[in-house]
Amino acid sequence: MLTLPNILTLSRILALPLLGFLLWWPKWEFGYGLAFGLYCLMGITDYFDGYLARSSGTVSKLGVFLDPIADKIMVATVILVLTAQGILRGPYVGDMHVIAGLVILVREIAVSGLREFLGGLQVSVPVSRLAKWKTTFQMISLGALILGVAMPWWNLDLGAIVVNLPHTVGLTTLWAAAALTLVTGWDYLRVGLKHMD
Repeated sequence: MLTLPNILTLSRILALPLLGFLLWWPKWEFGYGLAFGLYCLMGITDYFDGYLARSSGTVSKLGVFLDPIADKIMVATVILVLTAQGILRGPYVGDMHVIAGLVILVREIAVSGLREFLGGLQVSVPVSRLAKWKTTFQMISLGALILGVAMPWWNLDLGAIVVNLPHTVGLTTLWAAAALTLVTGWDYLRVGLKHMD
Protein backbone atom coordinates (compact mmCIF):
# COMPACT_ATOMS: atom_id res chain seq x y z
CA MET A 1 0.00 0.00 0.00
CA LEU A 2 2.68 2.52 0.93
CA THR A 3 4.42 2.65 -2.42
CA LEU A 4 5.94 5.97 -3.55
CA PRO A 5 3.06 6.71 -5.99
CA ASN A 6 0.49 6.13 -3.22
CA ILE A 7 2.48 8.29 -0.80
CA LEU A 8 2.50 11.11 -3.38
CA THR A 9 -1.27 10.77 -3.83
CA LEU A 10 -1.84 10.77 -0.06
CA SER A 11 0.41 13.82 0.30
CA ARG A 12 -1.91 15.76 -2.04
CA ILE A 13 -4.91 14.89 0.10
CA LEU A 14 -3.10 15.75 3.35
CA ALA A 15 -1.95 19.10 1.90
CA LEU A 16 -5.50 20.23 1.12
CA PRO A 17 -6.28 21.77 4.54
CA LEU A 18 -3.11 23.87 4.26
CA LEU A 19 -4.03 24.93 0.73
CA GLY A 20 -7.53 25.89 1.86
CA PHE A 21 -6.09 27.84 4.81
CA LEU A 22 -3.70 29.81 2.59
CA LEU A 23 -6.50 30.65 0.17
CA TRP A 24 -8.83 31.83 2.93
CA TRP A 25 -7.07 35.21 3.28
CA PRO A 26 -7.30 37.05 -0.07
CA LYS A 27 -5.65 40.19 1.33
CA TRP A 28 -2.57 38.13 2.25
CA GLU A 29 -0.62 38.25 -1.02
CA PHE A 30 2.32 36.29 0.38
CA GLY A 31 -0.07 33.55 1.53
CA TYR A 32 -1.50 33.33 -1.97
CA GLY A 33 2.05 33.12 -3.30
CA LEU A 34 2.64 30.17 -0.98
CA ALA A 35 -0.69 28.69 -2.07
CA PHE A 36 0.36 28.99 -5.72
CA GLY A 37 3.63 27.18 -4.97
CA LEU A 38 1.78 24.44 -3.06
CA TYR A 39 -0.81 24.13 -5.84
CA CYS A 40 1.96 23.70 -8.44
CA LEU A 41 3.70 21.12 -6.23
CA MET A 42 0.44 19.20 -5.90
CA GLY A 43 0.02 19.28 -9.68
CA ILE A 44 3.55 17.91 -10.14
CA THR A 45 2.89 15.06 -7.70
CA ASP A 46 -0.33 14.33 -9.61
CA TYR A 47 1.73 13.76 -12.76
CA PHE A 48 4.51 11.79 -11.09
CA ASP A 49 2.38 9.44 -9.00
CA GLY A 50 0.74 8.05 -12.14
CA TYR A 51 3.97 8.03 -14.13
CA LEU A 52 5.91 6.24 -11.38
CA ALA A 53 3.14 3.70 -10.80
CA ARG A 54 3.02 2.79 -14.49
CA SER A 55 6.77 2.80 -15.11
CA SER A 56 7.61 0.72 -12.04
CA GLY A 57 4.65 -1.63 -12.41
CA THR A 58 3.30 -0.71 -8.97
CA VAL A 59 -0.21 0.32 -10.01
CA SER A 60 -2.36 -0.62 -7.02
CA LYS A 61 -6.08 -0.73 -6.34
CA LEU A 62 -5.57 1.89 -3.63
CA GLY A 63 -3.84 4.19 -6.10
CA VAL A 64 -6.50 3.69 -8.75
CA PHE A 65 -9.12 4.52 -6.10
CA LEU A 66 -7.34 7.47 -4.46
CA ASP A 67 -5.83 9.32 -7.43
CA PRO A 68 -9.07 10.57 -9.03
CA ILE A 69 -10.50 11.37 -5.60
CA ALA A 70 -7.43 13.46 -4.74
CA ASP A 71 -7.79 15.36 -8.02
CA LYS A 72 -11.47 16.03 -7.56
CA ILE A 73 -11.30 17.22 -3.95
CA MET A 74 -8.35 19.47 -4.79
CA VAL A 75 -10.34 21.11 -7.59
CA ALA A 76 -13.45 21.34 -5.40
CA THR A 77 -11.47 22.86 -2.52
CA VAL A 78 -9.92 25.56 -4.69
CA ILE A 79 -13.16 26.43 -6.50
CA LEU A 80 -15.21 26.60 -3.29
CA VAL A 81 -12.70 28.71 -1.35
CA LEU A 82 -12.09 31.09 -4.28
CA THR A 83 -15.85 31.45 -4.67
CA ALA A 84 -16.31 32.09 -0.94
CA GLN A 85 -13.62 34.77 -1.03
CA GLY A 86 -15.07 36.52 -4.09
CA ILE A 87 -12.16 35.69 -6.40
CA LEU A 88 -14.42 34.33 -9.17
CA ARG A 89 -15.43 37.83 -10.17
CA GLY A 90 -14.58 39.78 -13.28
CA PRO A 91 -15.51 42.74 -15.42
CA TYR A 92 -18.88 42.96 -17.15
CA VAL A 93 -20.43 39.80 -15.70
CA GLY A 94 -19.41 40.17 -12.04
CA ASP A 95 -19.72 36.95 -10.09
CA MET A 96 -21.40 34.99 -12.90
CA HIS A 97 -18.03 33.28 -13.35
CA VAL A 98 -19.16 31.14 -10.42
CA ILE A 99 -21.43 29.36 -12.91
CA ALA A 100 -18.37 27.99 -14.74
CA GLY A 101 -17.02 26.66 -11.44
CA LEU A 102 -20.41 25.14 -10.63
CA VAL A 103 -20.55 23.38 -14.01
CA ILE A 104 -17.16 21.81 -13.31
CA LEU A 105 -18.17 20.66 -9.82
CA VAL A 106 -21.49 19.19 -10.96
CA ARG A 107 -19.77 17.28 -13.76
CA GLU A 108 -17.13 15.87 -11.39
CA ILE A 109 -19.82 14.57 -9.03
CA ALA A 110 -21.97 13.19 -11.86
CA VAL A 111 -19.08 11.43 -13.61
CA SER A 112 -17.91 9.93 -10.30
CA GLY A 113 -21.37 8.50 -9.73
CA LEU A 114 -21.54 7.24 -13.30
CA ARG A 115 -18.14 5.56 -13.02
CA GLU A 116 -19.25 3.87 -9.79
CA PHE A 117 -22.43 2.64 -11.48
CA LEU A 118 -20.57 1.35 -14.54
CA GLY A 119 -17.87 -0.20 -12.36
CA GLY A 120 -20.53 -2.41 -10.81
CA LEU A 121 -21.37 -3.59 -14.33
CA GLN A 122 -17.68 -4.25 -15.09
CA VAL A 123 -17.71 -1.46 -17.71
CA SER A 124 -14.68 0.83 -17.82
CA VAL A 125 -14.85 4.36 -19.21
CA PRO A 126 -11.49 5.44 -20.61
CA VAL A 127 -10.42 9.06 -20.27
CA SER A 128 -10.75 10.79 -23.64
CA ARG A 129 -8.23 13.22 -25.11
CA LEU A 130 -10.82 15.98 -24.78
CA ALA A 131 -11.17 15.19 -21.07
CA LYS A 132 -7.41 15.58 -20.70
CA TRP A 133 -7.65 19.02 -22.33
CA LYS A 134 -10.44 19.87 -19.90
CA THR A 135 -8.21 18.92 -17.00
CA THR A 136 -5.34 20.98 -18.44
CA PHE A 137 -7.51 24.10 -18.80
CA GLN A 138 -8.93 23.52 -15.33
CA MET A 139 -5.50 23.27 -13.67
CA ILE A 140 -4.16 26.32 -15.54
CA SER A 141 -7.28 28.27 -14.65
CA LEU A 142 -7.19 27.65 -10.90
CA GLY A 143 -3.44 28.25 -10.74
CA ALA A 144 -3.80 31.54 -12.64
CA LEU A 145 -6.62 32.69 -10.36
CA ILE A 146 -4.45 32.04 -7.31
CA LEU A 147 -1.49 33.79 -8.94
CA GLY A 148 -3.63 36.81 -9.77
CA VAL A 149 -4.29 37.43 -6.07
CA ALA A 150 -0.62 36.88 -5.22
CA MET A 151 0.41 39.44 -7.87
CA PRO A 152 -2.26 42.18 -7.91
CA TRP A 153 0.19 44.52 -9.66
CA TRP A 154 0.46 42.33 -12.78
CA ASN A 155 -2.06 44.38 -14.74
CA LEU A 156 -2.86 44.96 -18.39
CA ASP A 157 -4.32 48.26 -19.62
CA LEU A 158 -7.00 47.57 -22.23
CA GLY A 159 -8.00 51.20 -22.56
CA ALA A 160 -11.54 50.99 -21.23
CA ILE A 161 -10.50 48.83 -18.29
CA VAL A 162 -7.36 47.66 -16.50
CA VAL A 163 -7.35 43.93 -15.79
CA ASN A 164 -5.10 41.68 -13.76
CA LEU A 165 -3.42 39.45 -16.37
CA PRO A 166 -3.26 36.13 -14.43
CA HIS A 167 -6.80 36.63 -13.13
CA THR A 168 -8.12 37.27 -16.65
CA VAL A 169 -6.29 34.20 -17.98
CA GLY A 170 -7.77 32.23 -15.06
CA LEU A 171 -11.36 33.28 -15.76
CA THR A 172 -10.99 32.71 -19.51
CA THR A 173 -9.57 29.21 -19.11
CA LEU A 174 -12.18 28.46 -16.43
CA TRP A 175 -14.92 28.99 -19.03
CA ALA A 176 -12.96 26.93 -21.56
CA ALA A 177 -12.75 24.13 -18.99
CA ALA A 178 -16.47 24.47 -18.25
CA ALA A 179 -17.32 24.20 -21.96
CA LEU A 180 -15.17 21.09 -22.35
CA THR A 181 -16.71 19.79 -19.13
CA LEU A 182 -20.17 19.86 -20.72
CA VAL A 183 -18.94 18.12 -23.88
CA THR A 184 -17.01 15.37 -22.08
CA GLY A 185 -19.73 14.98 -19.46
CA TRP A 186 -22.26 14.34 -22.23
CA ASP A 187 -19.88 11.79 -23.82
CA TYR A 188 -19.64 9.89 -20.52
CA LEU A 189 -23.41 10.09 -20.03
CA ARG A 190 -24.06 8.62 -23.48
CA VAL A 191 -21.85 5.65 -22.61
CA GLY A 192 -23.68 5.22 -19.31
CA LEU A 193 -27.14 5.42 -20.88
CA LYS A 194 -26.31 2.45 -23.11
CA HIS A 195 -25.97 0.30 -19.99
CA MET A 196 -29.11 1.51 -18.20
CA ASP A 197 -32.46 -0.22 -18.56
